[in-house]
Amino acid sequence: MRILVTGSSGWLGQTLVPRLRSDGHEIVGLDPVPGETTTVVGSIADRALVHAMMGDFAIEAVIHAGALHKPHVDRRERSDFLAVNIEGTLNLLEEAVAPGSKVDRFVLTSTTSLMISQEIRAGRSGGARQARWITEELAPLLPRNIYGVSKLAAEHLCRLFNQLYRLPVIVLRTARFFPEEDDMAHAIPHSDGNTKVNEFLFRRLTVEDVAESHVLALNKAPEIGFDTFIISAKTPFQPSDCEALIDDAPAVVERYFPHYRDLYARLGWTMFKSIDRVYDSGRASQRLGFVCRTGFAEKLEELEAQLDRRRMAKG
Repeated sequence: MRILVTGSSGWLGQTLVPRLRSDGHEIVGLDPVPGETTTVVGSIADRALVHAMMGDFAIEAVIHAGALHKPHVDRRERSDFLAVNIEGTLNLLEEAVAPGSKVDRFVLTSTTSLMISQEIRAGRSGGARQARWITEELAPLLPRNIYGVSKLAAEHLCRLFNQLYRLPVIVLRTARFFPEEDDMAHAIPHSDGNTKVNEFLFRRLTVEDVAESHVLALNKAPEIGFDTFIISAKTPFQPSDCEALIDDAPAVVERYFPHYRDLYARLGWTMFKSIDRVYDSGRASQRLGFVCRTGFAEKLEELEAQLDRRRMAKG
């Protein structure tokens, strides 16, 4: 297929574009920032550009991974989020269903962030008595910032265009996979590496796994029609753990991974005292056939291997 990938110069795009090409697809990358995986430098907010690209390149599928993200909230105007995340998505959808278009499937990269209200984010300090078990059925959705609001609106546009035009659309609400430090790192008493490994228990995945989920979504879109999926590493936890997770997360983790405390001690790491949410990616496994290759268990194995190599290097 000839696929338009937006956000092609970004962290996901740099992994996704080569992965799609390995399957024999022809990729046309669009991004405001030049890069090796980008064909055209420009914005999805430019309707004329989107129109020209759809026709000039005879696009057959769209993977819409381009967006302004949460780190941009403090640096960009709220109107920028509306222009890129909402108007830009609308431009792509309108051109996908325009007369003469060859597009027969559309994948939207969304975010689990839009599911986190101020109340959920407050967690134990806000009076929560148990962690929130989060599935695609969570309602009402009350995003806490313009990023979440704009991505939720983009999801609704996708749903509407499927309803009006029967355009097959898959929405992937991805958990954390960015390489940067958390924007609240100053308030987290853990190193960046420690924080990210901890998050594989309940809200993180690798960029390689994110890319793979998009490949599956692209293939399954015509069969599924429309659906929304949480994309995150499979959690070891169960809903019955939620009360204990908010009060004593390390004890819960130890029940599933008895050796983790010793490994963490050798690294000088610690587990979060409280976990306030858990993303359940079971729907993606059941309907999309997607399960992350890397989870907390695999990260522990990587850490063990790193420590072994250090030991061997010291002789």
